[in-house]
Amino acid sequence: MELQLVRSTNNSPLRILNQETVNTVIPDTTEDLFSPVIQETVKKKRFIEANTESVNLSHLKNDCIIPVFRDNEKTISHFEFIDTLDFCTKHFFKGTNVLNPEIRVSHKINGRIPQALHKKVSELEDWEMTKYYERMMFIIEVPSISEDINGNRLNLTIGGVRALNHESLFSKKTIEKFKIFIGFKNLICTNLLVSTDGIALEIRVSSLDDLIKKVFELFENYNMKKHLAQMQEFGQHQLTEHQFAQLVGKARLYPYISPDMKKEIPQLIYNDGQLNAVARDYYLDKSFCRSENGEIDLWRLYQLLTGVNKSSYIDSFLDRSLNAFTFTESLVDTFNNSSKSHWFLS
Repeated sequence: MELQLVRSTNNSPLRILNQETVNTVIPDTTEDLFSPVIQETVKKKRFIEANTESVNLSHLKNDCIIPVFRDNEKTISHFEFIDTLDFCTKHFFKGTNVLNPEIRVSHKINGRIPQALHKKVSELEDWEMTKYYERMMFIIEVPSISEDINGNRLNLTIGGVRALNHESLFSKKTIEKFKIFIGFKNLICTNLLVSTDGIALEIRVSSLDDLIKKVFELFENYNMKKHLAQMQEFGQHQLTEHQFAQLVGKARLYPYISPDMKKEIPQLIYNDGQLNAVARDYYLDKSFCRSENGEIDLWRLYQLLTGVNKSSYIDSFLDRSLNAFTFTESLVDTFNNSSKSHWFLS
């Protein structure tokens, strides 16, 4: 596939022109196709917090066992998943600067080899212990494709989630499930910003070949210009202090309304702790707090929602990321249509 990098005359972000159909190629997971991430020695803002820890590709490839199904058929490993998306990103966005993957993991599953059966935990040597991670999330940043939105620098970001707790490992090998996305990262706060056409909350694949096809399909279908325009519009609409208080209060009621009523109103899947954090940050966040008159625009509200989402577990993170976008979009739709009302503001 021949790719060409183009910048339009209206200073829109860099775009990739796909000049022919992508040929599906399974990446060779060799040393020249991955670069182990060096562990950060200085604390920096993370794209997800919760109970996660940072690891690198070398650790996932060399130090972790690969979970299998009941028939001993292997799963697609975390390393293979990351390496495949890294390959697709560098192929599709050829000629751009693609950073090393940033990886977070949680729910480590420990084990030991048979020779260490009778040893105490304190007596185990490193080589006698096995490990893998039930949940993993990573991002790959493309800083050469960026845009300023409402005074914030956003970099194009690709990533994925694997949650083995959603797989049936006690049955014979079957279709495996992954989550992938393409969107932007806000450099001010490391919030991840995704849109409806830039995320696949469940793709089902049986091989790396299938995975590559799904990734390229997502890249092809993602409308970057539309996504940026939608986020730009967020900054044009304001909530009064009363409307914000009404929204937070209704958000507390939302989990308890009837299922039939929920079908008629926008979904909001944030928990009480996260809503508390949104209310706190409305006053205290240095970058996205309210104005002096109490108003807050929808861009800042969106950033408050994506910010508190960092406390989500890996397997629910992308669902809430998308929900933050669709919920904010529903507010924009209400402001643009005077005949419509919004349950959370009424």
